[in-house]
Amino acid sequence: MLGSRRSRHRLTTALAGLGLLVTGAAFQISAGAAPAHAATTHRVLFDNAHAETAGNADWIISTSQPDPLGQDSSPSAESDWTGALSSWGVALQKTGGYSLKTLPSGSSLGYGGSAATDLSNFDTLVLPEPNTMFTTAEKTAIMTFVKNGGGLFMISDHTGADRNNDGYDAVEILNDLMTNNSVDSTDPFGFSIDSLSISSDYPSAISDSTDPVLHGSFGTVSKSLIASGTTATLKPADNSAVKGLLYRTGYSGNTGAFFATSTFGSGRVAFWGDSSPIDDGTGQSGNTLYDGWNDSGATNAALALNATAWLAGEGTSSGGGGGGGGTCTAAQLLGNNGFESGGTTWSASSGVITNSSSESARTGSYYAWLDGYGTATTDTLSQSVTVPSGCTTAALSFYLHIDTAETTTSTAYDTLKVQVLNSSGTVLSTLATYSNLNAASGYTQRSFSLASYAGQTVTLKFTGTEGSTLQTSFVIDDTALNVS
Repeated sequence: MLGSRRSRHRLTTALAGLGLLVTGAAFQISAGAAPAHAATTHRVLFDNAHAETAGNADWIISTSQPDPLGQDSSPSAESDWTGALSSWGVALQKTGGYSLKTLPSGSSLGYGGSAATDLSNFDTLVLPEPNTMFTTAEKTAIMTFVKNGGGLFMISDHTGADRNNDGYDAVEILNDLMTNNSVDSTDPFGFSIDSLSISSDYPSAISDSTDPVLHGSFGTVSKSLIASGTTATLKPADNSAVKGLLYRTGYSGNTGAFFATSTFGSGRVAFWGDSSPIDDGTGQSGNTLYDGWNDSGATNAALALNATAWLAGEGTSSGGGGGGGGTCTAAQLLGNNGFESGGTTWSASSGVITNSSSESARTGSYYAWLDGYGTATTDTLSQSVTVPSGCTTAALSFYLHIDTAETTTSTAYDTLKVQVLNSSGTVLSTLATYSNLNAASGYTQRSFSLASYAGQTVTLKFTGTEGSTLQTSFVIDDTALNVS
């Protein structure tokens, strides 16, 4: 599908401008994998199938597994459940809004199966310092779960913390999950975990009164704790949603992030650089534990609980807090999403929406073709849409094909930006930037979560910018904004 570039006037149908405003009531967003459940019950699975109790670790909410209620069906204190994460579990259980389970040792993570602990039955997966590698099938399950709307909480420890002496520590295991999976290995979350062993610190929170993890229903976060841990390096060019929330002393920006959040597909991701903050100092006999949960110099409990709530769908721009006030009808919201009605609904540069035979539609006859002239050109394609209320996911997707006459393997001469704008035209987020370096045969589906724009009318905009020589064509088809 190589287009040296065609006649500019590929389609004469008049554009209909910014159409399709799908309205709705107040929105409560959830990134849950199975949105049909009651919004007030957040289902959380804690992993114990990857040596989370090896050595002195005791990263479980209860010895009763998979159901902690088997130990005490109505816990009022962390001692009612046994495990170094029992404070975490009991605090969630006491709200009445959470259903908690543990994946027992000897089990494996799966998605789309019939097991009671299958990830399709949960909204959030907590990986509290895993110490054995995930299998290929498990990595596919985890990544698919998040992409489809699940929340993933990854808790690491310092490099070399190989508690079961199998040759792998949590840093290596979690980095392997992000870089060696069958779903997306191209830095899907926008960060990598550093191979560091930081002995001690009290990382400080950034100043952001609107962030639901730092200012959530469980309290305000000011500091966390490092007692032999690590940090992450952020790569916003790979995923613009990545955000550092707490930083090692003396660090900011893209380095030294001790706690970070991101999104992937329709789901949400959180990273914490040490297991000490979630340790409540109590657990099974024989373990040497440290009470980081109640450390007086930090606010670790609020951080863990707020993050769990956010991952499960709370903490939205409309106030969060479970339940939600609206209803939701599952729907695809973009008008003329395959461009088969020509220029209707979309606003585009002249000739962008076309049925030219110089390129090929993925399906049907029409598609959107930005740039491809080999001259200095800027093409745009946009549509306004209102994200409706009461839905648990809002997933933007489109298929993109890029071909180019550029021969460089290192310089992005021609780019395509995918952005979200408000009604005033201000860019709220750059979801991705593609270039001639991403050229490949065929179409590739790209997906992003727009859940954070609940209740807002936003404009989705594609901007192709081409240099003065050697064409690059950005070809788009089969767009969608699916809510449910």
